[in-house]
Amino acid sequence: MYATVRYDVGADGVATIALDQPDTRNALSDELLGDLLAAFAAARADGAVRCVVLASTHATTFSAGGNLGGFAADVPLVHKHLATARFPELFALIGELGKPTVCAVNGHCLAGALGLALACDLVVAAEEATFGTPEINVGLFPFMILALIGRNIGRKKMSELLLLGERVDAREAERLGLVNRVVPRAGLDAAVADWAGRLAAKSPVMMRLGKDALWRQQDMALEDAWDFLRAQLTIAFSTEDIQEGVRAFFEKREPVWTGR
Repeated sequence: MYATVRYDVGADGVATIALDQPDTRNALSDELLGDLLAAFAAARADGAVRCVVLASTHATTFSAGGNLGGFAADVPLVHKHLATARFPELFALIGELGKPTVCAVNGHCLAGALGLALACDLVVAAEEATFGTPEINVGLFPFMILALIGRNIGRKKMSELLLLGERVDAREAERLGLVNRVVPRAGLDAAVADWAGRLAAKSPVMMRLGKDALWRQQDMALEDAWDFLRAQLTIAFSTEDIQEGVRAFFEKREPVWTGR
């Protein structure tokens, strides 16, 4: 279906979107960003999809980041400005997907690709993975992903990453809060599949309400967030799934979700 990504939906309701342009180390070109937008939109529209895994087919690299050739291309400035709109569009699509996302980082995750990983709800990394924002070393700055990094780690460490342009290993990324879990490379697929399967087994309607709440409340003032979240709880009370979940708990059985 796509030229630069592989898209597959398993019987368990887990969709896998794998970056698949190994000759460029999955550089985030206009074409690749377009395919990612289309694939995530397809996952959002597919009622059978309960969880999305973002991965890479490259042996050692998740993604090298933005397409530097495109940044330096001799084209009108307005064309470059319009092209970069795909980054926030993609990040917002993942945030508003209504379905949980897990990023499987098997290797180098650099520059704009770090923003792509952070846009996902959970990040599982192989021990060999590295993370960084090296843009400053080639006369650029990671403007497009700064807001995502700042919503995941503290200001001082964010400044260290952005201003020095040095990489950190997977364990340090976990310590900083960029990564949820680090596993041996041989166990990466199994660890991601475990989490994805568990996420896909949750109530889809409650997962959507919860994900939407996580996304929308992040920049609200505290009292505004309380008012919004209280309203969301009231909506949750109206669902069939909350009734089913409570019944299943007292009846000591697994719930059967209807998504309503």
